[in-house]
Amino acid sequence: MAASLTPEFLFSLANTAVLPAWLLLAVVPRWVVTRKVVRSGALPLLLAAGYAALLLVHYLGPHATEGGFNSLGDVAALFRDPWALTAGWVHYLCFDLLVGIWEVRDAERRGLPRILLLPALLLTFLVGPFGLLLYAGLRQLRPAPAVPVTA
Repeated sequence: MAASLTPEFLFSLANTAVLPAWLLLAVVPRWVVTRKVVRSGALPLLLAAGYAALLLVHYLGPHATEGGFNSLGDVAALFRDPWALTAGWVHYLCFDLLVGIWEVRDAERRGLPRILLLPALLLTFLVGPFGLLLYAGLRQLRPAPAVPVTA
């Protein structure tokens, strides 16, 4: 079993795990399964745990001292290790999904039509920050509802 836990396998597993989540967010964001598995944050937390495990494998492995975050060259050296590279990819998947969940929740709160949200979700899935930028513009179309003041 442990022999099958390669960076390539875990990369494919993580990619496969997020695809249904994005589809649920786009097509049936209010469905009970979407709420319990995706919007609850359960899947991003699972990805976060996977990320932490991949980092541990990297830092306990033979490439632990290679690379870092102080320069582009250091980051390139870090990502030469497939375990660290896979961890970096899972990092993207986790945070992009969190942004997508926030976009769906925020759009519902604002009453933004889902048809307008879909391009932002697609771009957030494919090219994270670009989708976030588009959504930041779209959310200006509908101001957030006023929060009632309670005494």
